[in-house]
Amino acid sequence: MAFYLRRAGKIVLGVVLAWAALVLVLIMLYRWVNPPYSALMLGQRVTGTPIAQRWVPLERMSPYLISAAITSEDGGFCRHRGVDWGELEEAIERARDGIPRGGSTISMQVAKNLFLWPSKSYLRKAIEIPLTFAMELAWPKRRILEIYLNIAEWGPGVFGAEAAARYHFRKSAAFLTPREAALMAVSLPNPFDRVAGSPGPGTVRLAGNLLVRMRAAPGNVACVGVRGAR
Repeated sequence: MAFYLRRAGKIVLGVVLAWAALVLVLIMLYRWVNPPYSALMLGQRVTGTPIAQRWVPLERMSPYLISAAITSEDGGFCRHRGVDWGELEEAIERARDGIPRGGSTISMQVAKNLFLWPSKSYLRKAIEIPLTFAMELAWPKRRILEIYLNIAEWGPGVFGAEAAARYHFRKSAAFLTPREAALMAVSLPNPFDRVAGSPGPGTVRLAGNLLVRMRAAPGNVACVGVRGAR
């Protein structure tokens, strides 16, 4: 019995090490090569959900969308090194009290969406953090944001800013207005309840508040080489 347990343990360890090596290779590769799929996209494709995505470089996205996404999802994106420990600690404390709160930075969301599973757990978070540090070492902030905005989910089978802009507003992501960009950004945490193209009063209110914050903190986007909203 002990022999079989040791053998099973070696097999599991081998699989884990092989997966870790593959992920590290992909992280290095994705510095220059655009990821064809994220883990989340593959999961939906397996279930038969049609996937709409069109990759576009950051310079072909509206600067308002870039500013809105950073301000809404991770105001400290240009200052931290992948993990905002204060936000993460607060999210854990609130989770213990039964109050859901996201503590993931944009970098952490990229690590999760590219390589991990969507359901929340301490195990996933424990894997997500070292992956985030590896990405931050290998990629500049601009590349992290570019991948984030190209693999983020914005509706049923709708991934990436370009597909989302066409789905919700019938236009390219390059031509989004400040209001449209804000609506897309505030829908990111839950794009099925907060529909950017047909927003409810709550989503409209969140977008309005975000526009004010974008104008108040234009420096939030300095590390990606675009001007903040004014």
